[in-house]
Amino acid sequence: MREAMANAPVGDDVFAEDPSINALEDRVARLLGKEASLLCSSGTQSNLLGILSHCQRGEEYIVGEQYHTYKYEAGGAAVLGGVVPQTLPVEADGSLSLERLEQAVKVDDPHFPISRLIALENTHLGKVVEQDFMLQARALADKHQLQLHLDGARLFNASVATKTPLATLAEPFDSVSVCMSKGLGAPVGSLLCGDKQLIKRARRWRKMLGGGMRQAGVLAAAIDYALSHQVQRLADDHEHAQQLAGGLQKLSGIQVEAAQTNMVYVNFASEQQAKAVSTYLRERDIWVPPQRSMRLVTHLDIKAASIERILTTFAAALK
Repeated sequence: MREAMANAPVGDDVFAEDPSINALEDRVARLLGKEASLLCSSGTQSNLLGILSHCQRGEEYIVGEQYHTYKYEAGGAAVLGGVVPQTLPVEADGSLSLERLEQAVKVDDPHFPISRLIALENTHLGKVVEQDFMLQARALADKHQLQLHLDGARLFNASVATKTPLATLAEPFDSVSVCMSKGLGAPVGSLLCGDKQLIKRARRWRKMLGGGMRQAGVLAAAIDYALSHQVQRLADDHEHAQQLAGGLQKLSGIQVEAAQTNMVYVNFASEQQAKAVSTYLRERDIWVPPQRSMRLVTHLDIKAASIERILTTFAAALK
């Protein structure tokens, strides 16, 4: 990957003159079955650009209260775009209640913000959200003349886990954000995909938000390498997560939520216990968050042998 970065031809991306970025944006757009895409510095930025490109000030997006676009992105849509979030509870499978979703759509009345967008997520907490729900959400959006955005930060994981083409998973959506710096292992970057007009608006927003890049083809080259070499191996991460979950479930004193893709959730009896386990593991060069609900994520640097060491050290920590 670093060799590809060193050899990347570059230009000025603010003027759409970087050949490596142009080629990457075209490749990702075709992968997801969309007209165009835009390289962004992060998933937070690509999601924000998507929301701002769909919604005007005083309009709203309807979103799960545990989804990343609402809970973990610093309120950017509201702070920077004047876009109001209307949150809904997230179902156990990562979807939203279609009944609640329809009830949340506002009537055309000056008392209310204007409903403009539904924002969904796939995967959610490591779970692949059923495509049937996405299609029903599309039908609901069409019924009420709404747009549909997907935070697909780990859409590649969903694709590999279900053996479903990316374009099929992305098809119901007007815009999709995909992240390259998680399981695919690129150092930086997410891409926003959609039609040409939406991406044109997003490019303007990106510039306004300080995200215009110059000779950034070195980053595109890293992502291009990841797309060519790191996609199918996501299945290894999923297998390692299953092994990790299975081993942790045999230990007493914790509750473990089994993985579907590359995430395992460990729930402790108290914050104190979680911090003690985290400290014990970190002292042995295994870094986990000191949280009562601890998320463990497998990735390309975690090998099968690492899982056994993690399980052994976890067991010792709990004792």
